Amino acid sequence: MVILVDQDGPLANFERGFLVRFRTEFPHVPFIPYEKRKTFYIHDDYPASALDKIESICYAPGFYRNLPPVPGAREALEELLRLGHDVRICTSPLSRYEHCVLEKYEWVDEFFGHDFTRRIILTKDKTLIRGDMLIDDKPKIEGVLEPLWEQVVFDMPFNQNIEKKKRLVGWSRWRDVLLEHV
Repeated sequence: MVILVDQDGPLANFERGFLVRFRTEFPHVPFIPYEKRKTFYIHDDYPASALDKIESICYAPGFYRNLPPVPGAREALEELLRLGHDVRICTSPLSRYEHCVLEKYEWVDEFFGHDFTRRIILTKDKTLIRGDMLIDDKPKIEGVLEPLWEQVVFDMPFNQNIEKKKRLVGWSRWRDVLLEHV
């Protein structure tokens, strides 16, 4: 089975990394707590006046490189590989990619090992990528094709309205959701 896994959210804790930086760099600006997030794109949860602050964090050198790993992700992916599955990190870079692309590779190298960098697929359209399953926190993934993979939603506060899809609530119980497919 080919298992595609989104990087930001399921593997790299984008939400925590952003919130720590936002609260550190802008301590007097109101922030949206993680559990109150309602939309996939952070800037949609904040007033327009905060857009420059959000961008200054997300586009800054070191932001993607320094995201904390999601607990249990590496162990789960390594076990899936041991079970014979083809596991790929399928990630979308920012449109302003100057730091993002390199830092995504550096992040994988540090937290998953150099061999995993050969398993990275960078694409702006995940529907073009073949696979059996895509683990992703984005509520609705659209592109030019009807995807061949089944989406497993990686649980986040902003994707609670998704129905009729399998849901992975953290990596501690991944076997209950993912191994029923195989």
